[in-house]
Amino acid sequence: MTNLIDALHIPDTQSAHDDRKLAIQRVGIRGVRYPLQLKIEGAVLPTIGEWALDVALPAEQKGTHMSRFVAWLDALGEPVDANVLEREAARMIALLGAEEGRVEVSFPFFLRKRAPVSGVASLLEYQGRLMAETRAGVTTVSAEVVVPVKSLCPCSKEVSDYGAHNQRSHVTIRAELLGKVSWRELVRFAEDAASSEIWSSLKRADEKWITERAYENPKFVEDMARDVALALNADARIGRYVVDVENFESIHAHSAVARIER
Repeated sequence: MTNLIDALHIPDTQSAHDDRKLAIQRVGIRGVRYPLQLKIEGAVLPTIGEWALDVALPAEQKGTHMSRFVAWLDALGEPVDANVLEREAARMIALLGAEEGRVEVSFPFFLRKRAPVSGVASLLEYQGRLMAETRAGVTTVSAEVVVPVKSLCPCSKEVSDYGAHNQRSHVTIRAELLGKVSWRELVRFAEDAASSEIWSSLKRADEKWITERAYENPKFVEDMARDVALALNADARIGRYVVDVENFESIHAHSAVARIER
C-alpha cells in the first residue's frame, strides 16, 4: 500500500507556500462527536465528547492537515483528565507541526448524590468542559461545569405574606486550574452558593427539607454569583475564572443573569 501511494505522487497541497503574508491564529475542526473515557472520582466514566481542535498556522503555510486532528483523537489511549489533556494537547500540536494550539472537549457527566434526609442515592447530570491551550510557549488548562441548582427570591419572600417564588438556576463556572481540582469540588462551589442544591430522587422528607432550606436561604442571582466568586478567590488552585448565573424565572418569561470575571 505504501509503495502504491508513493507511486501515485499525490501532491501535499496544504504544505504549499502562501504569499499573502497573513498568519491564522486558529485553524482546525469543531463539532466532532467522539467517544470519551473520562477520569472522575477514581473511576472511568464512558461518555460522549464534542471536540474543538485547532492550531496556529504560519503566514507562509497554505493550510494545515485536517485529517491529523481526527487521527490524534482516534489515538487517545487512556481516560482523560486535566493532566492527560494537557499532555495530549502538546502531542497534537507536535503532530500538526505547529507551535500553538488548543484542545477543547465538552461532555455530560454524572455524580452520585444522597438525598439530605432519606439518604436515597441517585445520579445527577452535569455538563462539563475541559480546555488546554498553548500560546506564546505558555499552556493553560481550564475546566468548566454547568450546575443546576434551586434559588428563592429574597424580594418575593420579603413582600409576600406567605411563600416566595423560586426556580431552577444554572451556575456555570469556567476556571483556570493551577492545581488539581476534582469535578465534585467544582460542582460544590456552585451548590454551596445556591438557595438549595437539587437531587434526582427524593422522598417526602427530602422535599420538605429542600423547601424549607431554600426559604431560609433566599438568594438573588447577584448573591449566587458573588458567593461563588468569593469561594473561588479563596482557593489558591484557581486562577482566572468566569462565573455565570442564570435564573429561569418562574414569574417572568425571561431569565435573570449575572456574571463575575477574574
